[in-house]
Amino acid sequence: MTLPDLSREERALFNPAFAALVCARAVQGHTQQYSAPCPLPVAVTASVMAFQPSIRSVLPATTGTGLMGWLDANEAVRIAMGRNTGPLAAVVRPGLLFALQGDVLRLDGAGLTLAPRALAKTVKGGTEQNTAIQKAAFLLGRWLPSTGSVGTVLTLLGVQP
Repeated sequence: MTLPDLSREERALFNPAFAALVCARAVQGHTQQYSAPCPLPVAVTASVMAFQPSIRSVLPATTGTGLMGWLDANEAVRIAMGRNTGPLAAVVRPGLLFALQGDVLRLDGAGLTLAPRALAKTVKGGTEQNTAIQKAAFLLGRWLPSTGSVGTVLTLLGVQP
């Protein structure tokens, strides 16, 4: 999947403003869980995963689920990540830049932070798909770092930073 190969519906969904919102939801989830800035790879990986319906449909209900066990039970996640990470990262990057330029997100040496009052605390409104993507990004921002280092998480998912 390359950007020119996207359908009209996919281009509408993968616009920089919505990608910025998805990144911000991942940062919001991370910040809520850890009270610390979100590492850039966590925000990007969470967003890439949230955009994929095949991954969203098998996400655990809580952050208490172990990532390694979940990946063993959902081998298709590694396949989807290997196949889709590059093209979806190309969608997420402009969104992340848009969020930084619009001062929704801020980046310093420690990672990404959400600007005060940049987002509502809860996801509501919008289409069912948009809501599901935002909720998934929020969950992934909280859950992905629970396994250990960012490098370990990316290795388990079969992707490179």
